[in-house]
Amino acid sequence: MLKKILIGIGILILAFILYSVYVLFIADPVSPLTSGSYSDQGLEIEVSYSQPSKKGRLIFGSAEDGALQPYGEYWRLGANAATEVTFSKAITFAGEPLDAGTYRMYAVPGAGEFKVGLNSELDIFFGIGEPDYDLDVLTVMIPVQKVAEVETLAFQFSSDSITINMDFVWATSLIRIPITIQ
Repeated sequence: MLKKILIGIGILILAFILYSVYVLFIADPVSPLTSGSYSDQGLEIEVSYSQPSKKGRLIFGSAEDGALQPYGEYWRLGANAATEVTFSKAITFAGEPLDAGTYRMYAVPGAGEFKVGLNSELDIFFGIGEPDYDLDVLTVMIPVQKVAEVETLAFQFSSDSITINMDFVWATSLIRIPITIQ
């Protein structure tokens, strides 16, 4: 009898492991992993993030209103895994100096501005939890611009002769981060 129970438990554990592997690595994710990039003047920027869609939900707002991402709470700038950004050269990020390298990027949304942070903690499984804030390389406050409804989170780049703008836009919020080469 004990042998049958142990075999049953083993089968359940194996089924759970196989299902987890399928969901994590084989099935098409609801929020697919994607990237945005910029390349000019010897500077290369690559942003890797999981791209969620709005699907009729309130994205930014108060927790009482049922917002997916409540004001004042950590957001990994996407879904599934932590967002990572790589800069090939030293830059200024919203006016703050930043060395070349790869960083975990996160935000804390607010009604009028977002706190955007770059953190040296990388390769954390799924990045679900908040980063170790002692490892923040920099944090900046960026004003929110209102735009027409955007269904899917996107990172986009534009530039003029001096400034590169790294934008992330979702729902009706656009966050524009000015970047210049040092």
